[in-house]
Amino acid sequence: MQLASYFQRVDKNSFKQFTSGLGAPIVVLALMGMVILPMPPVLLDALFSFNIALSLVIILVCVFTARPIDFGIFPLVLLVATVLRLALNVASTRVVLLEGHEGGDAAGKVIQAFGEVVIGGNYAVGVVVFAILLIINFKVVTAGAGRISEVNARFTLDAMPGKQMAIDADLNAGYIDQDQARKRREEITAEADFYGSMDGASKFVKGDAVAGLFIMMINIVGGLFIGMYQHGLGFSNAMEVYTMLTIGDGLVAQIPSLLLSVATAIIVTRENDTQEMGEEITEQLSNKQALYITAGILFIMGIVPGMPTFAFLSFSAIVGGYAFYREHNRKKLAEEAARVDAMPANTTASQEVKELGWDDVQQVDIIGLEVGYRLIPLVDKSQGGELLTRIKGVRKKLSQELGFLIPAVHIRDNLDFSPNAYNISMLGVSVGEADISHDSELAINPGQVFGTLEGKVTKDPAFGLEAVWIKKNQREHAQTLGYTVVDAATVVATHLSQLLTTHAHQLLGHEEVQQLLDMLEKTHPKLVEGLVPDILPLSTVVKVLQTLLFEGVPIRDMRTIVQTLAEFGPKSQDPDVLVSALRIALKRLIVQEITNGAAEIPVITLAPELEQMLHKSLQAGGEDGAGIEPGLAERLQESLSQAYQQQELAAEPAVLLTSGMLRPVLSRFLKQSVSGLHVLSYQEIPDDKQIKIVSSVGQ
Repeated sequence: MQLASYFQRVDKNSFKQFTSGLGAPIVVLALMGMVILPMPPVLLDALFSFNIALSLVIILVCVFTARPIDFGIFPLVLLVATVLRLALNVASTRVVLLEGHEGGDAAGKVIQAFGEVVIGGNYAVGVVVFAILLIINFKVVTAGAGRISEVNARFTLDAMPGKQMAIDADLNAGYIDQDQARKRREEITAEADFYGSMDGASKFVKGDAVAGLFIMMINIVGGLFIGMYQHGLGFSNAMEVYTMLTIGDGLVAQIPSLLLSVATAIIVTRENDTQEMGEEITEQLSNKQALYITAGILFIMGIVPGMPTFAFLSFSAIVGGYAFYREHNRKKLAEEAARVDAMPANTTASQEVKELGWDDVQQVDIIGLEVGYRLIPLVDKSQGGELLTRIKGVRKKLSQELGFLIPAVHIRDNLDFSPNAYNISMLGVSVGEADISHDSELAINPGQVFGTLEGKVTKDPAFGLEAVWIKKNQREHAQTLGYTVVDAATVVATHLSQLLTTHAHQLLGHEEVQQLLDMLEKTHPKLVEGLVPDILPLSTVVKVLQTLLFEGVPIRDMRTIVQTLAEFGPKSQDPDVLVSALRIALKRLIVQEITNGAAEIPVITLAPELEQMLHKSLQAGGEDGAGIEPGLAERLQESLSQAYQQQELAAEPAVLLTSGMLRPVLSRFLKQSVSGLHVLSYQEIPDDKQIKIVSSVGQ
């Protein structure tokens, strides 16, 4: 049974995928069939009825739509309906000319009904009615709607920059958030696209009205010729038969055309406000002075001798009663508003207190990125911006490498910035900024290049390397000279990645650590049980993990970390002691991160005399390195910096190997001055690794 239901589900999905894209081809084939192939009168009746129903649905949707852009597919629907009606005109013309001599119902019941019932069977009256409908459609409705469409399209496009600046100003002032700004920008784009499409779609309606006139003339002339010369009918007989059928056919097509023209006029004359047309008319025409004056004039006209008294007096009473009803409602609303305004002061104060809450206090962003207005295309997907995707990739990569979830980056534009500037902040504090060129690419000098480039000389924001901003067409030339070429989005993403890696310890808090413990508890419940708070408080665990991240040690091996904390926690709760124990437990991971799995580790050592001197300074001045004599600290920093540069030139990792007591002190001391130097203790070297002393500082 399960296998049968599976195949049944697969068949349904396959059928749905097969038929999901067939709608448009079927419509195109149907329109071509109506133009090329003869159609029976029964099918013509069905299609004419469908055409009238479609026109009614469209005009009613236009009436009840709150805003014009809510009916965004109207230009497409207008095109489809126009082409459908023209195809029906071609099909009905073929039937009228081929079968018209057989009688009034030869072209179908719908055409016969419009030719006999609507115009009373008098083709002269039909010609007049058809001409009036054509004039109304072509010269009044269509001409006005077309002009309004052109003006709307022009003014909407001209107003776009101002609307965009207004959105940016509201966003910077804090009146709206990033999501609201994005929604308003999308609405502006949709409005411009809609009115631009309506400017072209109005030409369909105008062309359809002109086509109706020519089709009627061709049908009458062609019908007379065919009736008289092919079927032997007299002039008057042929004139009556073919004119009646032609007028019926024209009315069947012209009435839906007039409905669509009116629908187009309704759409383009509406204000882009969230209100139905009926509500707008009721609200804006309910002026009491105008209604009372109109009722008085109708009353005077009704009592004049010879005037239709009942009709005028009836409408005078209706208009006057409606004016009184609206005025009565307005007074009730005003009284309710006055009662609210007259509430006691303590009540109003209590409402104000309820309206203001902690939700109104904005928290600082954990990670923030602010950009100047020229860099908005980098973060706007609708303009092809790739920075959001790059940032998501950076977060995913760092989360996998470091072992905890990197928080989301809150991006906003800032008009106070330089147009090409961006700023990266963490916990409300700026940690990095730079100026970039969003429409250029950055050619970075990796250390050895074979020529120079024309462009704006700068430095890579992430690592401070020499670089040049070049035009996009210079990319291949720069690469042949040895430059590393990246786009502006990659520059920002790389800078962000470097800063997040450097300040990763600031991103880890109590909530993140608790989530890590909860995840580990799902697979190792006994290991996590009793660690917090029986052995160690959560704050100590957070401090230990933050210190590991500060020293560049990832925390993705939570099983080993928790196991070590559970083992050494009862002995000591000193974070430095626990960090040293964790580093020894994670030594294989630490060394692998440094050497990429190499069997031999090149190390820099300190001379024995220098180590003894540092031990004495440490005992005298504390564990933060403050006791190191300034001259000695300067010489030590300079010597280690030279050794680090030698390792960099040799393309080998730079590792300082020292005692376990000195390692924390030297690690903090060298963190900023020689940031790329890794400080390890002798206990942190795995048993299966060999060391190679490349230099000894202090000899």
